[in-house]
Amino acid sequence: MTLARLRGESGYSVFELLTVMVILSIVLTALTSIFVTATNAESDQNRRFSAQQEARVAIDKMKRDIHCSSEGTPPTSATQVTLNDPCVGGTISWCTALRAGTTFYGLYRASGSTCSSSATQWAKYLTSGNVFAFTQQSTNSLAKVGISLAVNPKPMPGHPDYALGDAIVLRNSQRVCVVGSGTTIASPSPPC
Repeated sequence: MTLARLRGESGYSVFELLTVMVILSIVLTALTSIFVTATNAESDQNRRFSAQQEARVAIDKMKRDIHCSSEGTPPTSATQVTLNDPCVGGTISWCTALRAGTTFYGLYRASGSTCSSSATQWAKYLTSGNVFAFTQQSTNSLAKVGISLAVNPKPMPGHPDYALGDAIVLRNSQRVCVVGSGTTIASPSPPC
């Protein structure tokens, strides 16, 4: 009776078990690749958001420094701007410098007229170092600093730069015509 009963019970064959295991492994492989792709996309978005937020905070800090400034000194390039800032009781410099071991530029702030990558870093992942443009005051307008930041922690096709730009007025500058010298920038010639 037991032998007849055992013969009557049916089960899965090895072939059926192998077929189910192959189908299950294909489904699990697809699900795993979807989860890995989603995790990588989330990580990329977090890096982008963090880089953009750093740039926004840096521009906000620059706005405070520039609004309080009374004059700027002649920049040697578009990578640095130096301001006479009575709010901090001296000179403040903002500059960009290539970050060590990368192709990215950092945005730095230093007390004094010199600025380098050893100063306080306010933003990283800038794709260009030429970010500043200074316009001297004239009889028609106050001095202003133009800022153009392009941020991208992963520069490649399909990942466009996040662009931040502003023209910030030195509120403590005066509406006077300035003659250029070694320490000052000349006013634009049409208004003077």
